Amino acid sequence: MAQESPKNSAAEIPVTSNGQLEDSHEHSFNRDLKRSLPVGLGLAETKITSHGFDSTKEGVVEAGPFPGGRAQQKSGPVVLADEVKNPAMEKLELVRKWSLNTYKCTRQIISEKLGRGSRTVDLELEAQIDILRDNKKKYENILKLAQTLSTQLFQMVHTQRQLGDAFADLSLKSLELHEEFGYNAETQKLLAKNGETLLGAINFFIASVNTLVNKTIEDTLLTVKQYESARIEYDAYRTDLEELNLGPRDANTLPKIEQSQQLFQVHKEKYDKMRNDVSIKLKFLEENKVKVLHNQLVLFHNAIAAYFAGNQKQLEQTLKQFHIKLKTPGADAPSWLEEQ
Repeated sequence: MAQESPKNSAAEIPVTSNGQLEDSHEHSFNRDLKRSLPVGLGLAETKITSHGFDSTKEGVVEAGPFPGGRAQQKSGPVVLADEVKNPAMEKLELVRKWSLNTYKCTRQIISEKLGRGSRTVDLELEAQIDILRDNKKKYENILKLAQTLSTQLFQMVHTQRQLGDAFADLSLKSLELHEEFGYNAETQKLLAKNGETLLGAINFFIASVNTLVNKTIEDTLLTVKQYESARIEYDAYRTDLEELNLGPRDANTLPKIEQSQQLFQVHKEKYDKMRNDVSIKLKFLEENKVKVLHNQLVLFHNAIAAYFAGNQKQLEQTLKQFHIKLKTPGADAPSWLEEQ
C-alpha cells in the first residue's frame, strides 16, 4: 500500500487541515444548535421527572430550578441522569457528527482533485477493480448484441413458418406444381424448427450472462463503492491526525489529538475490513465468472455451428447437454416465442 504525493503545490483551497475544524466553525455550529431550541426554555432550567411502572401518570417536563439531585451550574453543559435521555438532543448530536464527517470527507475529495491531498492506494486491488469495470462494459456489449441477434432470429423464424404455410397451401391447390411447392414447404418448416431450437440456446445464453453482469458483478461493484467511501474517510481522519501531531502539544491540543487518534483507529479498522471484503469478493467472482462463461460460450458455439451446418440432431443434442427445455407450441402457457 502506497500513498500518492501532492501533485501541485500552487493550487489553494480554503481549508486549514483535513480533519480539525477551525474554532470559528465549531463556534458557529454550536451557536446554530442553541438557536434551534425553543425560546424561553434553558437547558439549565429544565427538570425531567418520571414515575415507576406502577404509576398511571406520564413523564412530566417542568421548567424551573431542579429540586434536589445533582447540583448544576447556571451555565455550561447539562448533566442528565443515566436513565434519562433526551431524544431531541440525541438527534442533534447525530446530525452534528454526520455534518463533521461529511465536511471532512468532502474536503478530502476536493483536496485530492486539486492535487494537494494524499490518498492511500492499494495498487494491486485497484488494478483488479479497474479490470472488473472494464470487463463489465464489454460483457454488457456482448449482451446487447446477443439480444439483437435473438430478435432478428425470431423474426426470421416467424417469416419462415409463414412461408412454409403458404407453400403448403399452394401445393394443395396447384396440381402441376404440387411436388415443387411441397418440398419447399417442408424445407421452410424444418428451418423454422431448427431456428426455434437455436433461439432457445441463444436466449439461455442471454439469461445466464445477464445474471452474471447485472447481479453478480453489480453486487461486487456495490461492495467496491463501500470500500472507496471507507478509503476516503480513512484518509480524511489520517490527514487530520497527521496535521495535529505536527502542531503544538499543550493542555488544549492534547485532548483533540487523543480524540483524533481514536477516530482514526475506528476508520482504519473499517477501511481494512472493507478492503478484505472486496478482495474476497473479487476472488470468488473471478472463479464464478470463468465457470459460467466457459459453459455459456461452449453452448453458444455448438448451437450456432450445428444450426448453420444443418445438423438438426447435433443441435438438439446441444440443448440436452445443457439441460435446456423448449416449451411446445399449443401448451397452456405461452411459448417462449410468443413471449418475445
